[in-house]
Amino acid sequence: MTETDAEYFGRIVDQESLRAYLTDELGAVDTYEVRHHQEGHSNETLFVTWGDRELVVRRPPPGDIAENAHDVLREYRVIDALQDTDVRVPTTVLSCDDHSVIGSDFYAMERQEGNVLRDEEPDRFSTPEKRRAVGYEAIDRLVEIHEVDYEDVGLEEGDFGYPPGFTERQVRRWSEQLLWAFQVTADEREVEDLYEVMEWLYDNVPDDEACPNTLVHGDYKLDNLMFGPGETPEIAAIFDWEMSTLGDPFTDLGWLLSYWRDEGDPEPPLPSLAQPFLTREGYPTRRELVDRYERKTGHEFENPTFYWVLATYKLAGLGEMFYRRYLEGNSADPMYPKMEKGVPALAEHALTIIDGELSL
Repeated sequence: MTETDAEYFGRIVDQESLRAYLTDELGAVDTYEVRHHQEGHSNETLFVTWGDRELVVRRPPPGDIAENAHDVLREYRVIDALQDTDVRVPTTVLSCDDHSVIGSDFYAMERQEGNVLRDEEPDRFSTPEKRRAVGYEAIDRLVEIHEVDYEDVGLEEGDFGYPPGFTERQVRRWSEQLLWAFQVTADEREVEDLYEVMEWLYDNVPDDEACPNTLVHGDYKLDNLMFGPGETPEIAAIFDWEMSTLGDPFTDLGWLLSYWRDEGDPEPPLPSLAQPFLTREGYPTRRELVDRYERKTGHEFENPTFYWVLATYKLAGLGEMFYRRYLEGNSADPMYPKMEKGVPALAEHALTIIDGELSL
């Protein structure tokens, strides 16, 4: 761990305070270790060895954050609510809103074993048949999320989410997040194209009546899915529920598709946006994923251009918030400074989709 990493690690966890809290909640143990997991780019993730248990602790990043962003207790609430459903979620352990422990809200869950397909596919999935199964498994598990009776598990309308007007609010919310980030980042460079994308989205929001209402994951993509260790591609756990709510399920589908790569696609605006292995023989195309989703749910995916542009706009919003946190010294993530050029590239990508140069 570098000196900078060690300093940042000290900002996100007081190890002795966390140990005292976990002792009170879970009982004393002899073995205790905390490690910083640096694969994610939003909330902070800590791996905690607690006796013979392996836990994951999730907390927001330090410093000033945009309103409603990084809500880990909301993430805990939905994962906890889904424990007895078909949705593949980790086992929850506890949540804490006492900031005297580690300086923020946090929660703990059991650590899962398996593979997250981020940079490469595991060897056991490297046949055309297994690759096709990976893509269809991702769609089938998304369908399970969208089929949850959310009120039956305690995620009530008016409390956990407000489906009427959801999609328009998504545009407004992410516009507000961008404007929050611009308060700092505009001193470094402007991203004028995003204002054009913002206007197009407001002008093209689908009618509420054309959209079903479901539980929405909010960040459903391949590297938020853990595949179990078996030979058959089967998702063991779905992570990163911090943006979960009730609303338009097509926003989830559009988000997944925005990360998916078809053979012949241009290079993504950011290398991290799509796994390069997805163009290998066997992986379903975006169109095949949509066809399977429509067949499983009975819902027609209308306005795909809107949802693809919205997903790209949200990515730009996330990137700009990351860039602000970097400029303010509130992250050690090496990806954040890359957003100086990455967000303008995303804005240009969104305009390319609007112009019809890319399609499903």
